[in-house]
Amino acid sequence: MKTIRVLLLGAIFLSFISTSCSQENNKPAQIAWDKWGVPHISADNIHDLFYAQGWAQMHNHANLILKLYGSSRGKGAEYWSKDKLQNDILICTLGFEELAEAWEAQQDPRVKTIIKSFVEGLNAYAKAHPEAIDKENKIVLPITTKDVNMHSMFVIFTRFIASGELGLSQQWGSMGSNAYAVGPSRSASGNAMLVQNPHLPWFNEFLFFESHLTLNGKDMYGATLVGLPGISIGFNKNLGWTHTNNTIDNSDIYEIELKDGGYLLDGKRNDFDVTTKTIRVKQNDGTWAPSEVSVLKTVHGPVIGKKNDKALALRMVGLDKPNMLLQWWQMANSNNFEEFESALKMAQIGFWNVIYADKEGNIFYLFNGLVPKRKAGDWAYWSSIVPGGKSENIWTEMHPYEDLPKLKNPETGWIQNANDPPWTCTVPVALNPKDYPPYMAPAGMSFRPQRAARMMLEDSSVTFDELIGYKLSTRMEFADRILDDLFAAIAHSGSQKAKEAGAVLEKWDREANADSKGTLLFYLWALKFNVGNPANYVVKWDTEHPDTTPDGISDPARAVQLLEATVDEMKANFGRLDVPWGDFYRLRQNGKDLPANGATGELGVFRVAHSYDSPNGKQMYVGSGDSWVGIIEFGDSVRAKVLLSYGNATQKGSPHNGDQLELFSRKELRDAWFTPEQVKANATRTEILTKGGFHNIPFTPSI
Repeated sequence: MKTIRVLLLGAIFLSFISTSCSQENNKPAQIAWDKWGVPHISADNIHDLFYAQGWAQMHNHANLILKLYGSSRGKGAEYWSKDKLQNDILICTLGFEELAEAWEAQQDPRVKTIIKSFVEGLNAYAKAHPEAIDKENKIVLPITTKDVNMHSMFVIFTRFIASGELGLSQQWGSMGSNAYAVGPSRSASGNAMLVQNPHLPWFNEFLFFESHLTLNGKDMYGATLVGLPGISIGFNKNLGWTHTNNTIDNSDIYEIELKDGGYLLDGKRNDFDVTTKTIRVKQNDGTWAPSEVSVLKTVHGPVIGKKNDKALALRMVGLDKPNMLLQWWQMANSNNFEEFESALKMAQIGFWNVIYADKEGNIFYLFNGLVPKRKAGDWAYWSSIVPGGKSENIWTEMHPYEDLPKLKNPETGWIQNANDPPWTCTVPVALNPKDYPPYMAPAGMSFRPQRAARMMLEDSSVTFDELIGYKLSTRMEFADRILDDLFAAIAHSGSQKAKEAGAVLEKWDREANADSKGTLLFYLWALKFNVGNPANYVVKWDTEHPDTTPDGISDPARAVQLLEATVDEMKANFGRLDVPWGDFYRLRQNGKDLPANGATGELGVFRVAHSYDSPNGKQMYVGSGDSWVGIIEFGDSVRAKVLLSYGNATQKGSPHNGDQLELFSRKELRDAWFTPEQVKANATRTEILTKGGFHNIPFTPSI
C-alpha cells in the first residue's frame, strides 16, 4: 500500500507540474542533489537553468549571499554595524553603484537574461524558505540584478585587479593557484589532462560554489564564486579550463600634487570632480547616523588617499567591460579550441591566466587579462607608485588578444602555472620576454612553480593517478634545495643544538603530511630565514636556470643561529623537536577538528594550505589555500576527480558545511558525477520546478 501511495502522489504531482510550467518547455527544470550537496541542474532553456542555479545557491548559502550583496551595495554600515563603514566608503569612492547602472544599460541581452533569471531564483528561494534566513539579513531582500553586478565588480576590482594597490591583499593570507595541462605526448593514456586548483581564503566572497549544469542535454561542470551565476572554472565533455592569478599590472596608483584645492597635471592646475554622498551608519542603540563622504575624481581615476600636499589616485582596467559573465558562459559552451578562443577574444575578463585542455589533445596557456598600452617604462616602474603629474603616463588603450603571451601545444607536452610569470609556463622556456613590452610581466620563478615543473620533468609518461598524486604532493622544493647547505653549516658550526635539530631533519621525509616529523622544525626555521629574500642565497635566481636557482646559503652562521632559536622555541612550546605536522597544523570548521596536510606555497609545496594562528600559539588552522580541485582526463568519456575543500554550503544546519574536510585530511578526492547514469545513481533527492519554485518529488527520475 505504501508503494501505491507514493506512485499515486508522484502521478498527481507530475500532472500538476505539467500544467504549471511554461508552454515552451517540453520538460520542467529539475535539481538532483547528490550526497555532497552538489546540485545537478537540468533545463531546456536559459531562464530555467539560471533560475535553478540561483535557487540552489540560496539553498546552500542564503545568509552568506545576503551578507555579500548587502556589503557590495555599500550598505554594510547601515544594515549591520559601523565596522563596515570603511568598506562602504571604498564602494562609494570607486563609484560602483553608478557603474552598475551603466553596465545594466550596456550589457548583452544574454547577460541580462542570465542575471535576471539567477536573481529570480534567489528571491524565490528566500520567499519559499524564510526560515532559512537570519533576521538580521532579511533587510537585504529583495535581491536585484544590480546587486549581482555590484557584487561582481566588487570582487573583481577590489579583491583581484586592484587588491595590491588598495592595500587589501595582505589581509587575506595566501591568494594564488596551481594549474597543469598535460598533452598526449606526455600522457600515459594519450589523452589530454587538466588540473584546476585555485587557492583562495576559505571565507566570505572568496568561497566557491560547485554545480553541474545541463542545458538541452549539454553538460557543464565546475565552480564559480558564491553569488555569481554560471561556471568560471569548469569543463564539459570536450574541453576544460582553469584560471590562475597572473603577474599582470592592470591597475596603477598615481601620486598627484595638490594646489589651491585642485591638482597639477603637466604644470597646470585642474579642478577635482567632487561628489558628496551620505552613508547611513547603524549605531549601537539601533539608530542611524549620517556619515558624509566626499568623492574626488581626477583624470587618472578616484582619489583613494590624501596626505599633506599629495594625493593618490587609482586607475583600473575593465570598467568598460560589462559582459564578463557572458564570456565565461561562452567558454563553458565551447565545443573545441576554435570556439573557446573566440570566447577569449571577447576580452571581458580583465584578470587571470587561462590554462586549457581538450578532447582533441590540445593544451594551451594564455596570459589573459587587460594590459594597458604604455608609452614607456618597465615592470618596476609601473608596479610602484606612478608620477601623476604627466599626462603621458595616462593610459587609455588595451593590448589586443594577439599581443598577449600565449602558448599552444609546446614541445615539452605540458604546461604549468603556479602564479609565476608567463615565461616559465613550461621548461625549457618557450616564451621569450624580449618579444614583449618590458612592462608586460616580471621575470622570476619561485619554489612552488619550480616544484610543479620538477614533477613534470621527472615523468615522461604521466598517468591520471600520478597527476592526482602530484596535485596532492606536499614535498617541499625549498627543503630539497637548501637542506644540504644547512647540514654543511651545522657540521661546520659545532653547535649541539643545531646538531640535535639536524638529526631530526636528516630523518624527515621532506613532506608536509600529517604524520611528517621534522616539518614543523623546518617550517619555523624557514620563516625566520626568509625564503623570499634573494640576499640569503649564494647563487641568485637567473633566467638561464629558472627551476634550479636560487641555491646555497650566503650566511651559514646566521642560518645556524636561526636554527638554534627554533630549537629553543619548539622545546618551550612542545617539549620536543619531532612533533607530527598534523598535531600542529589543523582543519577546524563547523565542529570538525582534523589533522591537516600541506603548507604555505612559499616553501615550494604544491598542496597549498595557508594557516592562521590559534589563540594559544600551539596550533595553526588552515584558512586558505586549496579551494576547488578538479583533475580531468578528456578521453572517449570524461574522467574527473574533484574536491571543494570546505564543502559546498555555509548554512548553519547544512550537513555540507565542512563535510569534505575529512577527504582533505586524508588527501583524497571524490568522483565528479557527470553522466545521467552517475547523477541518477548518486542523487539523494530531486526537486522539480513549478510555479512556486522547486519542490521535492517522491522519486528520482533520470536526467
